[in-house]
Amino acid sequence: MNNSALVTSIAGVLAAAAPILFAVIGETISERAGVLNLSMNGMILLSAMGSFAVALATGSVVLGFLMGAAIGALVSLIVAFASLTLLQSQVAVGFVLALLCRDLSYFLGNPIMGKVGPRISQVPIPGLERIPILGTILFRQDVMTYFSFILIVAAWFFVFRTKPGLTLRGVGERPTAAYIRGANVNRLRYLYAAIGGAIAGLAGPIYSLSIKAGWKGTISGLDGIGWIVLSITIFGGWKPFRAAFGAYLFAFLQWLGLVLQPSLPSVPSQVLQVAPFPLMILTLLFVNIGNAEWVDRSLARLPENVRRDIARVLRAMNATPPAALGAPFEKE
Repeated sequence: MNNSALVTSIAGVLAAAAPILFAVIGETISERAGVLNLSMNGMILLSAMGSFAVALATGSVVLGFLMGAAIGALVSLIVAFASLTLLQSQVAVGFVLALLCRDLSYFLGNPIMGKVGPRISQVPIPGLERIPILGTILFRQDVMTYFSFILIVAAWFFVFRTKPGLTLRGVGERPTAAYIRGANVNRLRYLYAAIGGAIAGLAGPIYSLSIKAGWKGTISGLDGIGWIVLSITIFGGWKPFRAAFGAYLFAFLQWLGLVLQPSLPSVPSQVLQVAPFPLMILTLLFVNIGNAEWVDRSLARLPENVRRDIARVLRAMNATPPAALGAPFEKE
């Protein structure tokens, strides 16, 4: 692979990671507030179908993206209502919605399957696009890829550098303490569930109006992405920058599978296509492996310097979920 092809491939990885990044950041915000949205897989499929249907009917990709955000917010609010108001299990409700939304997307999307509709295109930034290497990688992307770059920084700044972000973390970590300080816990959980769902809902139209333009039903290749989003949220430790790294890692593994396919003709193409999924799950296993007792026993047998270095790496990888994630809050 020559340098030009490599640079173009890296640019493609960044673009392919954009929908995953939107979904992961949205889920991170929702879970930071204590609302676990397991409907992510079906929600992405439904928003992809719904946004393409609206864009096809109106000829407007903007309306298509708004529909994707609306579907994401609505599904997330259903999860929030069932858990916060009806006090039902977030896990059970989310899982049922994941299946329902997936089947709805296939059923309702039958009339538009295979049709050609509008899509967003690349918008090179004048001047910056001519920068060697970086111009191709960063400044010849579509609008949503640019927004994905901004979203990482904006989400980090909001969560860790603003007072509302501090309240958000408090609602997910110690809701009782947040309530004593004047926060309306359940109202904020509804709010951030809707915001997180709307952001995650944009993943669908990024697929159907850009990366995989159109709606192809069960062969769209989107089924399963939502579960990867949930695993990357855990891998990211509920931190935007680390979550972004997970999204880019998954997109890179997908690209690597395509690159290796011609070099490994004896390996079925289906194996390389699905390989990123188990590899990402395997990576997830290492996130909290440092908490296992057998790891401590194994490290105890190593030289002190080696043990210290490994322990430092394991601590860096460790991720602790918000303490009140999935737990209902009731005023005493």
